[in-house]
Formats: sequence, C-alpha cells, structure tokens
Amino acid sequence: MEGCARAKYVRSSPRKLRRVVELVRGRNVNDALDLLYFMPKKAARMIEKTLQSAIANLMHKEGPRNVDADNLVITRVYIDGGPMAKRYQPGPMGRASRIRKRFSHITLYVGDEEKSSI
Repeated sequence: MEGCARAKYVRSSPRKLRRVVELVRGRNVNDALDLLYFMPKKAARMIEKTLQSAIANLMHKEGPRNVDADNLVITRVYIDGGPMAKRYQPGPMGRASRIRKRFSHITLYVGDEEKSSI
C-alpha cells in the first residue's frame, strides 16, 4: 500500500527544495516529520505539509485500522521544476536585468517499510 501527495506551483526553487528532500528521503515518517519541524528552512515547511497530506491520503484510502503509522517510510520523492515568472529589474546605465522567479512541483510517496525498495 502506498499513499501519494502532490504540491504544485510551490513558490520556491527546485534547488532549494532538493537540499531539504535529500535529508528525509528513505526515512521513517515520524523521524522525517521531527526533522522537518525543527529545520530552519522555508522549504521544510512545504515538504512537511506535503508529507502530512500523503499520510492522510493513505489513511483515507486504506482505512486507519489497516495502516500502522510507525512502519511508514518515505519511498519516493520528486521535485520537478514548474513554470518561471520572468521579471525585469533596472540595472546600471539604463540596462535591465532579468529575474527568474521559479516555481516547483513536489510529489511524495509514503509506503510500508517492508515493501519499500530504496
């Protein structure tokens, strides 16, 4: 059994999100939630919210009696780039510098510990 959650159009760059995801990939869900809660990064809040959503989706799909939250692990996490908002900032000598405001898509899968292949 596996639960999935997606957060689309997250207002953070994929590079910043991937730094946080590398720390929690393959971990137990309870350990990952503790780690994300105390991590001083904005990206950690977004990933924590997506992880809680994946757990809730799995509980709803399988039923709370069939799922043991202590045995759940993060099986797969994907951080994909979303669309870019392009803006311009005035530069020196009448020039304009391009600013790229990046968006991301987070896809997170949660599953059983014994069935996961990391």
